[in-house]
Amino acid sequence: MLAAVSTAMPPKGTHRDESPVRDRGDACPGALRLHAADDGRLARLRLPGGLLTARQAEVVADAAELLGDGHLDLTSRGNVQLRGLAESCAAPLAARLHAAGLLPSERHERARNIVASPLAGEDELPFADVRLWVRELDALVCASDRAADLSGRFLFALDDGRGDVATLGADVTLLAEPGAGSAVLLVGPGRLRVRAADAPRAALLAAEAFRTAAAGSGAWRVHELPGDGAARLAAVLRDALGAGGVRAEHVPDPYAPPRGGPPALGTVRAPGGERAAVCVQPPLGRLTAAQWRLLAGAGDGLRVTPWRSLVVPGLTPTAADVLLGRAAAAGLVTSADSPWTRVGACTGRPGCAKSLADVRADAAAAAAGPRARLPVYFSGCARRCGHPRGPHLDKVATGDGTYATTTVTDAAPSTGPGPDPGPDPAPARRHPRRDPGTPDTPGTPDTPDTPTTTTVTR
Repeated sequence: MLAAVSTAMPPKGTHRDESPVRDRGDACPGALRLHAADDGRLARLRLPGGLLTARQAEVVADAAELLGDGHLDLTSRGNVQLRGLAESCAAPLAARLHAAGLLPSERHERARNIVASPLAGEDELPFADVRLWVRELDALVCASDRAADLSGRFLFALDDGRGDVATLGADVTLLAEPGAGSAVLLVGPGRLRVRAADAPRAALLAAEAFRTAAAGSGAWRVHELPGDGAARLAAVLRDALGAGGVRAEHVPDPYAPPRGGPPALGTVRAPGGERAAVCVQPPLGRLTAAQWRLLAGAGDGLRVTPWRSLVVPGLTPTAADVLLGRAAAAGLVTSADSPWTRVGACTGRPGCAKSLADVRADAAAAAAGPRARLPVYFSGCARRCGHPRGPHLDKVATGDGTYATTTVTDAAPSTGPGPDPGPDPAPARRHPRRDPGTPDTPGTPDTPDTPTTTTVTR
């Protein structure tokens, strides 16, 4: 969710000609800053790398049941949201998170936006175990005074070399290279090769360099830097790396990073066949505390992915097969063949005051209807909270019972005549018009910066 921005998002890798103009400061919710939604207070729990021990996962489930509405919402940055909280819940929630090690620094809790390859260490593909990078970078962020001032929307991505989270448009990305001895640091259009041992430190220095380059500009994210911001950031970063003792070299063109995707639903076999992991997805990214506990108690904790799915690592192949069957019986999505993998939605009514439709009900109708050629995402308003990257049908509620539909590709969306994207998956149901209110209200997922026009530009 964004404050009003005067310009639409530029294509990835470009920068604005003018500074963004916002009518207020960053109101991104957190574990301490609860947001007032129509269904109660909302808390967003940052989970660096999406990593949770079994004990931490149990604490989160307890908080959802005892303090919230008994559900957990997975976000597009591998975090978790609790909804339906009472106004008085901030202190008891913080106490629970502190005790579980999930709130190491109150000053930095909204800056701990770190996504990481969710299958790291669970198969034979990666070049580095980025779980180690996650822990080191998180500790560095929490120890940095400058990092405390990062926007709640600033994002780090730590990719183990398969190219999954490197495609998510993070502000600072680390991409492991073959041999596990080096990594590419991606910051805006810049590419630098650093030693793998220096990678987390280089990522922090890049974030701190952004704070310097963005001073006075109003930019919360790297792509928002105005004018010559990319050049300024590159110069500041070069000096910061040198001062920090991090050796870096420019990565020349041509450079083609790997492009992977989300972990496949089902069972993932580890090398040697003695270990396995399970990946499942709750419909529309929302699950009950009971469903969460079913997964959390089965293996070595949980991993929340940026694709609103959950990975259970540390299983035997037999235990993985058993868990997969139990998860399916509990209503979780366990196969890519499920129609739920083709639809998504923001919170919508009745939880969000700005929504013009009950988008989750309409998304459920789409899942039960004809299969569209592209994935479909339903948004209750033009903010498009949590919209996916990549090709999809972008459906935005208009307030008169219909949806404005845009076909979005990797390069740019098309709102005019073009190839038929397939059957319209669900007509909008008629909803009474209501005043969406003035406070900005976050949707279920994390909210990357999105334009306020009907067309999404990638």
